[in-house]
Amino acid sequence: MRLGVLDIGSNTGHLLVVDAHGGAAPLPAYSYKEPLRLAEHLVADGPDEGAVSDEGIDALTSFTAQACAVAEDKGCEDMLAFATSAVRDSSNSDAVLDHVHDRTGVRISVLSGEDEARLTFLAVRRWFGWSAGRLAVFDIGGGSLEIAGGGDEAPDVAWSLPLGAARLARQYFGDERPDADSLKSLRKSIRAQIARDAGHLLRAGTPDHAAATSKTFRSLARICGAAPSSDGPLVPRHLPLADLREWIPKLVAMKPEELSDLPGVSSSRAHQIVPGALVAEACMDIFDLESLEICPWALREGLILERLDQLPTQLAQPARLG
Repeated sequence: MRLGVLDIGSNTGHLLVVDAHGGAAPLPAYSYKEPLRLAEHLVADGPDEGAVSDEGIDALTSFTAQACAVAEDKGCEDMLAFATSAVRDSSNSDAVLDHVHDRTGVRISVLSGEDEARLTFLAVRRWFGWSAGRLAVFDIGGGSLEIAGGGDEAPDVAWSLPLGAARLARQYFGDERPDADSLKSLRKSIRAQIARDAGHLLRAGTPDHAAATSKTFRSLARICGAAPSSDGPLVPRHLPLADLREWIPKLVAMKPEELSDLPGVSSSRAHQIVPGALVAEACMDIFDLESLEICPWALREGLILERLDQLPTQLAQPARLG
């Protein structure tokens, strides 16, 4: 079947059109995305503090309408639409989703942080397979950090923390380059929040395989020397802790235009690289991981795989001729 997956993230709205059937890897057929930056369209103060602004609502509605048109043009039989932390944590989330539904006819579901972690874990498990043993999975989004671990397809533990790269950039840096005190405060806060529940994952011992997903981790790995995306998804990519530690002081010292010139970093996300790097370093340090392998599959693929698993067997695979 041809399926559209509409992902409303804290940074980006992304429609991924895939050809998918049970027992096969989802095959991307078309991609349409726009930088919505919803995490930065939250009202900072006043009576509407924490609400998605009118500008953010208009941007989301316009993107959703256009994504519907694209999905129809590309022949999608169905569309899965979901939103993550920026909408989930907003004080007017129900009103935002009702507005989008009224204008476009699309009902966007809001995933919990635990579901984000669980579905991302499923995608990573399917990508690396059973030979990976017990997995630990980390995903830095725009609004939240998801952590999950386990030896099966469903994780034993899965949780979410408000440590997304865009959220932290907005809270700590604003429009200015961070000073030493801001960085120290941010680093301390990140590590305290991750360490608070680290025992959930650590009680089972060191994982056999540690993996990371998301644009932030991919960008950091690329900065540290990983292969470019043009080399394809099958090329192994890693983020070594030692290399990341060497890069963090350099990233802090760079101007936004210098950051956006780095490989794998877009101008719209350049301001998120430093907080993202601090979160990645903290994860690896607290969980005693020398390196993370970058997985090209993440939340969207997890949703697709779960949807295919729910289809009746006779509908999950294409008919055979002869």
